[in-house]
Amino acid sequence: MLELFVRYPDLFSLLLLLTLGYTAGTIAEKRHYRSIRRREAELVRMSVVTAEGSFPPGKVRRSFLVSGSAVISIDYFKRLLAILRNIFGGRVKSYESLVDRARREAVLRMKEEARKKGAGMIINMRLETAVIGRNANRKKSIGSVEAIAYGTAIVFNR
Repeated sequence: MLELFVRYPDLFSLLLLLTLGYTAGTIAEKRHYRSIRRREAELVRMSVVTAEGSFPPGKVRRSFLVSGSAVISIDYFKRLLAILRNIFGGRVKSYESLVDRARREAVLRMKEEARKKGAGMIINMRLETAVIGRNANRKKSIGSVEAIAYGTAIVFNR
């Protein structure tokens, strides 16, 4: 076994880095999803709708813009999986969880901002997604995805 290490050090370094990248990325992603699920359960009562709304006169005390954004980086292992998927075609699952986490985190941050300011509902919510670092496939650059959620927070009269 030691002879293989000496004979192919680059191969073992690559395997070690892939294993390390996979393990660290999986742990970070699971930790983030746990945080998202916990915070979503806390904020489940705050309604968020994508439609514009109107309320009877005297029902709304005030309204204001709220927003939340999140930037999630692509780890090297997921990038490697995406490159392999691009060769054969099909769904790129490694990027789907990345976009899902960014969108859910952005909506949560928007809801948390609305709750801090006493709002009970968000109407006319919009969600945008953008890529940061378009040269992500080049060496020594990291690509990221950004999601921003914004809407009108409503504080009701009691």
